[in-house]
Amino acid sequence: MDQFSAEFRAGLHDLMRWRRDVRHFRTDPVDEALLRQCFDAFSLAPSVGLSEPWRILRVRSDAARHAAITNFEHANAQALNGYRDDQAKLYASLKLSGMRDAPEHLAIYCDDATQKGAGLGAGSMPEMRRYSVVGAITCMWLTARSLGLGIGWVSILDPDRLNTDLKVPDGWTLVGYLCLGWPQENTLTPELETKGWETRAPTLQIEDR
Repeated sequence: MDQFSAEFRAGLHDLMRWRRDVRHFRTDPVDEALLRQCFDAFSLAPSVGLSEPWRILRVRSDAARHAAITNFEHANAQALNGYRDDQAKLYASLKLSGMRDAPEHLAIYCDDATQKGAGLGAGSMPEMRRYSVVGAITCMWLTARSLGLGIGWVSILDPDRLNTDLKVPDGWTLVGYLCLGWPQENTLTPELETKGWETRAPTLQIEDR
């Protein structure tokens, strides 16, 4: 298709605007068919050298989830110690994980040792494999949002501890721990902005060289 309609472009723009990092989830389960649509988005994502280095773990057992939540709580307490005064008080008030309510937990890894793609494009920049995984996550995130689902990216974790708890193979690097489910509400404004933690830049600064 050489050209998309104005209506399609407007819809795509709206989809990106409504893609929010969700922390407040309903506990309702997500139908497997909808999950499959989300996972299928990975096959549409670009990857360096067509290496497709993403590896997806559904964290489903009580033991694995408990380990991940405990990991977050420990890392979050450590992070709080890095702030002082009003900023510490504000940090402590933030809800930075929806792990206890989200029906789906996904640990997304990059297989840095994959032989697929024969190293094309990753020789001088091996981190491109991990960037490829981030791009694939974005494809899934937009797909999930189009289905009414929300995703929250949990970055306050000890990856080494998580790797041990999930028994991941050597050579895998954690890229994202995601919560997926039905958001309690939909909003255009990031929660961190609502709470006064930070604001978006009014305009994108682009420099010439």
